[in-house]
Amino acid sequence: MTVFCTTERMLLRRFTAEDGDELAALHGDAEVMRFLGDGKPVPAEVVKRETLPSLLSDYDRLGGLGVFAAEAGGEFLGWFELRPDGPESLDDVELGYRLHRHFWGTGLATEGARALVRLGFTELGVRRVYATTMAVNHPSRRVMEKAGLRHIRTFHEDWPDPIPGSEHGEVEYELLREDWRA
Repeated sequence: MTVFCTTERMLLRRFTAEDGDELAALHGDAEVMRFLGDGKPVPAEVVKRETLPSLLSDYDRLGGLGVFAAEAGGEFLGWFELRPDGPESLDDVELGYRLHRHFWGTGLATEGARALVRLGFTELGVRRVYATTMAVNHPSRRVMEKAGLRHIRTFHEDWPDPIPGSEHGEVEYELLREDWRA
């Protein structure tokens, strides 16, 4: 097991090929996926055949950054992301998180987000951390704010199959290293 970072209540580690069932259960929950993609659960076979292999290949391609399984006491909680768009932009990273519903409202998302922001700025040479979500996803927006990110824009995507709430747009939040240090 390759641990990426630890927080007070959990550890974030690299996914392994053995994590397919856990990841599929998370991505297969309609409530977890409500504000993502087409707003629908992802079939387990797609998660195991496409999503997980993509996450595993990102670690080498992105200098060790990517999406990390979150666990506590051996229990899979969900995942956290600290991932650039590509190897050419390792100092400009996206923060993301996805937790099983029974961990919502426990402060774990904020705890993990803050830990990744701190790690990015203190040890990984990150210049900017950003995050996006649907404007109507208020709990996720609150996590971004608690992690120190600030709303910088609201924008509208042209979705082929818009989901409820998409008419309000997407929001982008960011935090720059120099602002974090101040």
